Amino acid sequence: MKPEHALTVIAMAVLLSACGGEADSKLAVGPNPNLPEPQRGLLPSMKIAEPVKWAEQKPTVPQGYSVTAIATDLKIPRQTLVLPNGDILVAEGRGGNAAKLKPKDVIASYIKAQGNTQVKGGNRLTLLRDADGDGVYEVKSVFAENLNAPYGLAYADGKIYVANQDALVRFDYEDGQTKASGPAIKLTDLPSAINHHWTKALTISPDGRSLYVGIGSNSNITERGLEVEADRAQVWQIDAQTGAHKPYATGLRNPTALTIEPNTGKLWVVVNERDELGPDLVPDYLTSVQQGGFYGWPYSYWGQHVDPRVQPQNPQKVAAAIKPDYSLGSHVAALGVDFSIPPMGTQFAEGAFVGEHGSWNRDNPVGYKVIFVPFKNGSPAGDPVDFATGFRDADGKTRGRPVGVTVDPKGALIIADDLANTVWRVTPNQ
Repeated sequence: MKPEHALTVIAMAVLLSACGGEADSKLAVGPNPNLPEPQRGLLPSMKIAEPVKWAEQKPTVPQGYSVTAIATDLKIPRQTLVLPNGDILVAEGRGGNAAKLKPKDVIASYIKAQGNTQVKGGNRLTLLRDADGDGVYEVKSVFAENLNAPYGLAYADGKIYVANQDALVRFDYEDGQTKASGPAIKLTDLPSAINHHWTKALTISPDGRSLYVGIGSNSNITERGLEVEADRAQVWQIDAQTGAHKPYATGLRNPTALTIEPNTGKLWVVVNERDELGPDLVPDYLTSVQQGGFYGWPYSYWGQHVDPRVQPQNPQKVAAAIKPDYSLGSHVAALGVDFSIPPMGTQFAEGAFVGEHGSWNRDNPVGYKVIFVPFKNGSPAGDPVDFATGFRDADGKTRGRPVGVTVDPKGALIIADDLANTVWRVTPNQ
């Protein structure tokens, strides 16, 4: 973009942000959020993230916990996976190729880009190893390369599964490997035309037989037409042996991370909801995923709240829409989720960690942290608790943006930070 165009974009964004009138707005979180009336305008309020380096600083974690950078100088780390021997795989890359439809898309794209890393995506998996168990990961090596925007990761029965932006692939694996023994084997293609939402979330069933892939929509609310949304805004169930797939749940605008609740074996997801209805709509959410369930997109949100921008409407689909389990707040951009274990400490023994990448379309920024949602008997049970903060300062300086969160069975939370290109490890003090 030419400098004079960039200045025009910034001026417009600042002007629009100043008209946001949302300085005192608060996030509506929990199972029953109080949703305001929709707000429509030329453009949403925008707040440019101002990236700065961590330098000597670190994220802030609860008292009694420590945080360490176990890998730096990565190439856009997204999701992580702890292998059976304790090694950590990091998926690195950047995808997407959707054309901009309107001037507002160009402006929004430019604004968002200011808060992202300028590093080129690695299109690879990096392996981290702490050979002597002292918390220092002295080995950092490329496990596999020449991938296509890898994002979701899963492991079972000697197989590492990777959700690229265009295909689900696997590698054969033996404990201790530091490099893949051969090229990736494709299990099945994934929808990749346009790829407005390119990330492909991934998890695997406890028995290792079914893979679940989250596939985001190709638009905000069908502005490209419904025909390009075929097989989109869904979670697919894929046979791990044959690659045969079918929709498991639909109407999920952008399911960005998937995991299994350990006590019930149920599938859970975090979803990024639609934009341009105001700073406090629509809540991103954490929810269990019902097989055959429909979650509203594009016709409605949070159950039966109709989105009149979508035409033609579908009253039958709206009536069937499932209300999500737990609101995380609007525009927090949740990109990671994993369930905790008792070694993480009493306060954080049962519940879900959620990585919030952070907003760009609110005058009052939200997200930019890792939260913990307490659970009881397999369901959310209480207000969210800040677990890792300090990624964005009160003065608007942004040092990091959390993406994937992974609970290490040893008792640690692994956080991928795709702005600082760092992987953090948070542990309870012994």
